[in-house]
Amino acid sequence: MELRTLIWGDIMFDKLNFIEEKFEDLGTKISDPEIINDQPTWQKLIKEHASLKPIVDKYREYKKVKAGIEESKEILKESKDEELREMAKMELDELEDQVESLEDELKILLIPKDPNDEKNVIVEIRAGAGGDEAGLFAAELLRLYSRYAERNRWKIEMMSINETGVGGIKEVIFMIKGNGAYSRLKYESGVHRVQRIPSTESGGRIHTSTATVAVLPEVDDVEIQINQNDLRIDVFRSSGNGGQSVNTTDSAVRITHLPTGMVVTCQDEKSQLKNKEKAMKVLKARLYDTIIAEQNAEIAEARKSQVGTGERSEKIRTYNYPQSRVTDHRINLTLYKLNQFLDGEIDEVIDALITTDQAEKLKKLS
Repeated sequence: MELRTLIWGDIMFDKLNFIEEKFEDLGTKISDPEIINDQPTWQKLIKEHASLKPIVDKYREYKKVKAGIEESKEILKESKDEELREMAKMELDELEDQVESLEDELKILLIPKDPNDEKNVIVEIRAGAGGDEAGLFAAELLRLYSRYAERNRWKIEMMSINETGVGGIKEVIFMIKGNGAYSRLKYESGVHRVQRIPSTESGGRIHTSTATVAVLPEVDDVEIQINQNDLRIDVFRSSGNGGQSVNTTDSAVRITHLPTGMVVTCQDEKSQLKNKEKAMKVLKARLYDTIIAEQNAEIAEARKSQVGTGERSEKIRTYNYPQSRVTDHRINLTLYKLNQFLDGEIDEVIDALITTDQAEKLKKLS
């Protein structure tokens, strides 16, 4: 009750009223012929208007229910008709339950949104500590996210892959295209730890290996601009699995961002142009992530703790094969269904992470 009282004070209602007024003002502006002719401005206002609509709709529903409560109370206070009073009492109980639910929904809607939530993502997986086992685990994480994307009907686009000789992966970079991909997958950034008995271990001892996962939002050209003079672009012949063009054409591309020393290589496509386009997307995403981190000390600290260096101790999640257990250490959640999890059934953990994140933000909001 104390938290509810804190949040639902005059300040919150002032904020909701302000949002409703702004929504109506934007509605007027986007119907203005002069603004419609200015397409960039109109598009921006349309987007802002659409982002406020869920809050305004929910707030209007809330006000309607509150009005119904007052009406029911008035009937109970004034009417002597027992049948009418009984109906009013039943309706009052129902409406009061609705108010509590609507308040909870409005709290969530008032949490500032991550502007990247609706974007596609670029996922980078790298083998960490553990030698060949780490590479095999990285390959299993690639399959996990591929299956998760399939379950959500998102599209996967491979950008770069560096395989080991035993079926593992040293590094893989791929894009997942789908509405809201970043809002779900951003919680996967960090060090993932696996505990199992390798097939090559004759003594049956459990080994621990790690892989790092970085999830970056795809960046629009308007969000970050790169000076072409700051780039060194090298082309070379592809290596590894890739069909007839491998080792026969200079299709692979390496882009070096000279001011930062950041290097991106892409050789998955047969076309040099396509490889260059993909490499630029990865470079922009990394630069954008770096810029945001530098601007915000909290984000910088969070990213440092999330991604780390691939050491065993810097973990966000453990996959324990002997116990068929998955543990997310950030929220102390353990599931005993490793096979399903590795097959892309990860929503239970992601939902719990989102709920925890929202709760923390609500504390700050209050």
